[in-house]
Amino acid sequence: MRALASYREAFSVAVRSMLSSKLRSFLTLLGVILATATLIVVMSIVHGMDVYVAEQVSDMGPDGFQVQRIPLVGDFDPKKLIELDRRNPKLTAEEFQYLKSHLTLVREFGMEASRGVTVRYREQDLEAVDMDGVSANMGVISYISVASGRFILDIDNQRHMPVVFIGEDVRARFFPDREPIGKTIKLDGVPFEVIGTAAKRGSVLGFSRDNFVMIPIGTYFKTFGAHADLSFSGLALDRDRLNDAQDEVRVLLRSCRRLRPNQEDNFGLLASASLVELWDRLTKILATMAVGIVSVFMVVGGVVIMNIMLAVVTERTYEIGIRKAVGARRQDILRQFLIESSLLSASGGLFGVALAWLLVVGVRAGTSMPMAVPPSAVLVAVGLTALVGLFFGVYPAQRAAKLDPIHALRWER
Repeated sequence: MRALASYREAFSVAVRSMLSSKLRSFLTLLGVILATATLIVVMSIVHGMDVYVAEQVSDMGPDGFQVQRIPLVGDFDPKKLIELDRRNPKLTAEEFQYLKSHLTLVREFGMEASRGVTVRYREQDLEAVDMDGVSANMGVISYISVASGRFILDIDNQRHMPVVFIGEDVRARFFPDREPIGKTIKLDGVPFEVIGTAAKRGSVLGFSRDNFVMIPIGTYFKTFGAHADLSFSGLALDRDRLNDAQDEVRVLLRSCRRLRPNQEDNFGLLASASLVELWDRLTKILATMAVGIVSVFMVVGGVVIMNIMLAVVTERTYEIGIRKAVGARRQDILRQFLIESSLLSASGGLFGVALAWLLVVGVRAGTSMPMAVPPSAVLVAVGLTALVGLFFGVYPAQRAAKLDPIHALRWER
């Protein structure tokens, strides 16, 4: 009980000391506040993007994968990418048909070709729109929701029908207050009839995911050429057999391309888990850099706190002398100043948390940036600031504890 009362008294004295010099306390903590706010904002961006990538960006789901000409994951090496671009042949429609007819662990397997186009309706143009030529099952594979009308059907591909499925950006630009189904738009001057619209998917870091149109892959080949750079997408029978399905695709495609056992794959396989893993590696680097930079500011803030605490020890030398004269021990004085410096620094951390929360709320309200404050960031920030105050408060506290009571009592005489 005595120890608890001693801590309670030390905490009360520390609070009164802080409140008695509000401006000095605020200026002392300014660096800690800004460092804490910066740390939490960066961690909020990283956490928000982690959640967003895991839930939405990949568009493949937990059991989906893609076959690509050049692998997108792994260590970034510009020279290797140039070599792969030169060495890896394009995926072909014949290879797609071969894989589709031999796969046993895949419930859906689709094909896609992409290019940029200018979309025109009447006298209005929308440039740099992503146009995808797709097989009929790409809507299922990519988890595309239909807002109105319908998606592309097999018969559209078989008959090379000039029909188009449009994204929300295209619909909002040309048909903000009218029904687009049945209307004719032009893709690079070629007329297509709108058969459906997609539900809004949002954006990532300011880049819209709704700025697209989709046409039947057969129509794409007939109208824009059959030498497109293709990619294949598939869904495994279930999540547990995703790796087996990818292995099956790898074996079949290597066989189709007659690759020897000692030759590397001249294609790439990508699953949603791989995208998330790649993003995690990138964000860990960003988070590590942010923590390093913030730590420098924390050290600067800690030095300021140490200097202020040294000034406080000087101001309260007579008080320390009186406390020692009436029986206060060294550890009592040491505890008093350590609690005060820790409380001072932790208060800066709490103000930093509040500032960061306001910034995150403001950014989320005014932009499309996915941000979310992880509880761990708050605990780390407040804990780190308290440790900074404790560490940089040791020297002033020891100096106060070692004061000679007779010398201290003469300080103001």
